[in-house]
Amino acid sequence: MGLINGLMTTIKHVLQEKATFQYPEVERPVRERYKGRHALKRYDNGMEKCIGCALCAAACPADAIWVEAAENTDDERYSPGERYAKTYEINMLRCIFCGYCEDACPTEAIVLEHEYKLSFTDRRDSIYTKDMLIDPVPPGGQDTPHQVEPHSYDRPIPDMENPK
Repeated sequence: MGLINGLMTTIKHVLQEKATFQYPEVERPVRERYKGRHALKRYDNGMEKCIGCALCAAACPADAIWVEAAENTDDERYSPGERYAKTYEINMLRCIFCGYCEDACPTEAIVLEHEYKLSFTDRRDSIYTKDMLIDPVPPGGQDTPHQVEPHSYDRPIPDMENPK
């Protein structure tokens, strides 16, 4: 009796649609809400969205993100803000892909994309640097650093004599 039950189970599953994929020849589509590899975004003109505030690093529960900020100048402008991320590193061995960094970013610079091919043969390869994370320059934009007109990104000082 046990033999017949086993054969019936086997025949039942042979007739069902296959649930496996022949990876890497056929890649499984990811869900819309899947959180994969990080990406640093740019504006349409090519400037970086990251302003070096390090809120993503503060929000990371695994302490996987390291941000070192530097000041923007008119001769070398990387982002529209006062600062930019001179160093941006994510240790992918520590990352738990929670998305808190994405939620904490005020400029929506860091985004968890749908890339899931993350394998390493060396621990040094697991640290993603800014060059590895940043998106390519969009068509019509120019790579950073930009040279801009002096004081074109300065904030106007409010008139203290005539407040509105």
